[in-house]
Amino acid sequence: MCGLTGVLLYPTRRPADKWAEIKHITTATLVFNEERGREASGIAVIQADGHCCIFKQPVPASELVKMEGYRRVLSMVNETTVCILGHTRMPTKGSHWHNVNNHPLLVGHVVGVHNGIITNDDHLFARFNLPRAGEVDSEIIFRLQDTIDPLHYNGRYPELVREKVNLLEGKFATLSVDLRRPSELLVLKHLQPLCLHYDEELVALFFSSRYLFLRRSFGHGVVTEALESGHGFYFDALSLPRSGDRPLHLFDIEPRH
Repeated sequence: MCGLTGVLLYPTRRPADKWAEIKHITTATLVFNEERGREASGIAVIQADGHCCIFKQPVPASELVKMEGYRRVLSMVNETTVCILGHTRMPTKGSHWHNVNNHPLLVGHVVGVHNGIITNDDHLFARFNLPRAGEVDSEIIFRLQDTIDPLHYNGRYPELVREKVNLLEGKFATLSVDLRRPSELLVLKHLQPLCLHYDEELVALFFSSRYLFLRRSFGHGVVTEALESGHGFYFDALSLPRSGDRPLHLFDIEPRH
């Protein structure tokens, strides 16, 4: 069991108090997710030009957010930021003391976070002769995604993602960004919890493993939605003012478990 957090941001200027609110919610939601995993935690900030900065450590989120590295990465959030990903880890495979196993993972061009377990990762790494940086099973999800260049497939990209996802055995919820198209967030949900909430005033789409953590961050009046299992969702930061919490693409996935 791990905790996922994410913020998809429309890249635009905002008043200082709105930036402070976004950062506060990001930090609060990460800390609330600590109960889903205390062995490690991390954050990634992704800019519209594809630049990504990650800070992760084998410590609980409540300790991570007090560290200079966390404050430094969060200070990079500005009008060019399109996504923030966060993770709290309870390891199932791969020691949390080996930081490459901790999330967010940067795998080729893909940065992502995962909750769940993949049981055939060793087989898939061998079958496709893919490079491997660590021991964590989550890496295979993003390594498979990295083999698909989103710049070359346009309308077929969701179909190709589905083909790769259906090779997996296990259960998972993931948030990931291919830095070749940094404004687009891919969300996969199969037998693991994941919720979202769109804030029109902030022009931002927030994700968390549990709706309760979003309600704690925003207040009890907020309405959150649980994403439906067995689906992939493709959101674009650039379309948030028009689409809100509606994905640009929605497709079925049928991994084995």
